Amino acid sequence: MVNMSRLELARKRRGLTKKDLAHSLDVTDRTVSNWYSQLDIDMKHLEKISEVLKFPKEFFLETTDLSLPNTETVSFRALSKISSRKRDIALSQTVIAEIINQWLDSKFDLPMPVIPDLHELRNNSTIGSGTELDEEHSDLCLTYAQTCAEVVRKAWGLGEKPISNMISLLESKGIRTFSLSDEAQEVDACCQWINDRPFIFLNIAKSSERCRFDAAHELGHLVMHRHGIIEGRQMEQEANAFASAFLMPKKSIRADPISTPNLKTIIAKKKYWKVSAAALTYRYRQLNLITDWNAITIYKQLSELGRTIEPEPIAHERSLLLFKVMNLLKDEGLRPIDIADELKLSFEDFNGLTFGIPQELTDEMTELRRSKLRLVI
Repeated sequence: MVNMSRLELARKRRGLTKKDLAHSLDVTDRTVSNWYSQLDIDMKHLEKISEVLKFPKEFFLETTDLSLPNTETVSFRALSKISSRKRDIALSQTVIAEIINQWLDSKFDLPMPVIPDLHELRNNSTIGSGTELDEEHSDLCLTYAQTCAEVVRKAWGLGEKPISNMISLLESKGIRTFSLSDEAQEVDACCQWINDRPFIFLNIAKSSERCRFDAAHELGHLVMHRHGIIEGRQMEQEANAFASAFLMPKKSIRADPISTPNLKTIIAKKKYWKVSAAALTYRYRQLNLITDWNAITIYKQLSELGRTIEPEPIAHERSLLLFKVMNLLKDEGLRPIDIADELKLSFEDFNGLTFGIPQELTDEMTELRRSKLRLVI
């Protein structure tokens, strides 16, 4: 019997309404409504559903129910600006990521979460949880976020140096990190706790510098906002301030001032900190190491380069944990396509959530076979 909760998840994963689904299947709206009224789906229609929704038939026959998480449990930036369709595409991917994670947990001893819970550092009587942020209130929020960033750095033994690989750091602390697919490009990043496991999802279509900042931003949500004390604009301001302080520690930035504030010197220093030129400019201005005029001039120069173009970008980071796991399984004879089959997922969904590593390993295996064939011939 078809598990309708899985059909619902698959439908939302593909961004389809029930009417869209009916049209794609060449059936009436009433037929789809009847399915949702617990009338069983015959094998002929299941074959077509599998083809249209791009999920293996076996996925729909599993007895374990699946459902989208409540949006209140997932940290989305500017949720009101994300269409419900794009939101559901992203939410459905978090569910599929949990399927992957459960499978990995059953095969390997993965790092357990080591995430400080810092909500108690918030002085509720002083900072509060209001949505109106006057200048004094905003400064208190930023001070709280700055303190949290310093506490996490100290707890993780990071000192004051740049973070060499943000994704690897998160994974080493038990944070499961996945990539969002191309269909969820409206979503910068998001995070949530699933069964006491922290998850972060990154939009890797953005620049590497942006991804690193997004990762630090979501880490801020995990350590500061797990208990839902605040929401909205204040929450996002705090996460941004946390990311800035975490990636660019105050003591180190102040110890390395810019003698000639211009875009050239910013670009030279941004490569050291592995952040965007705009983020580093903002941090220098925030710490009063450059003037408003310096910052405005640099921002104008960046704008002239192009809004989405990062000067002298760094290489993208990816999951080292997932790469090692899949490489190990490959050496044991379990190919990425085999893993997707075991998970009852399409190869495309598996690949999209895991930084494209399955496709990369598959291409390497294909090329290796070709080279061996050339040697034989």
